[in-house]
Amino acid sequence: MKRRVLLFDVNETLLDLAALDVHFERVFGDKHARREWFATMLRSAFLLTITGPYRPFGDHFREALRQTAARHGIIVSADDAQRILSAVRRMPAHPDVRPALERLRDAGFRLAAFTNSTHEVEDAQLENAGIRDIFEVALSADDAKRLKPAKEAYERAAKLVGVPIADVRLIAAHDWDVAGALRAGASAAFVARPGTIWNELVERPDVWGVDLEDVAEQIIARDS
Repeated sequence: MKRRVLLFDVNETLLDLAALDVHFERVFGDKHARREWFATMLRSAFLLTITGPYRPFGDHFREALRQTAARHGIIVSADDAQRILSAVRRMPAHPDVRPALERLRDAGFRLAAFTNSTHEVEDAQLENAGIRDIFEVALSADDAKRLKPAKEAYERAAKLVGVPIADVRLIAAHDWDVAGALRAGASAAFVARPGTIWNELVERPDVWGVDLEDVAEQIIARDS
């Protein structure tokens, strides 16, 4: 059986966003503002992905920080914004990530990172997390000028790794990313990271795990 190329979402799926909590606690006085900011960032990205024009993911990062600050009645200084952006580039990988990726690589799978962030941010994230060496290539939806979950992002990623979209499996901790991959014609796998809630209106993928090692085991069983 021909093995699918595995595309891994980066933020939350591979990297632990909880590392940012200390910065949101300092700036907002509430570490939970980090989740509010991330949800606001996704909402902004989805809005412009649907309506246009295209804006890089970093623009949504900054606008979401401004909106979150406005809701809290504060102004985030340029220095604090830069500290948070720098911290995004230095987030650690979840403990299960490297063992699971190594297991999949050793089983003969091709592995690629695939994120909405720009290549510059993605490369820094993967290097600082100590996992860049495992991936054949680091892909960005910025190449398609359409952010995930738009189908063009997945189609472009498949083209860049040289396989039909049906030979791709997207692994993510987000229902919207999984849904986008499935709608584009790829397979998918969901990593149920703590705090993630699945939208039951979305088709479930054939691989569903409590962590990345669980997902890796299922992928090896199904796709080898």
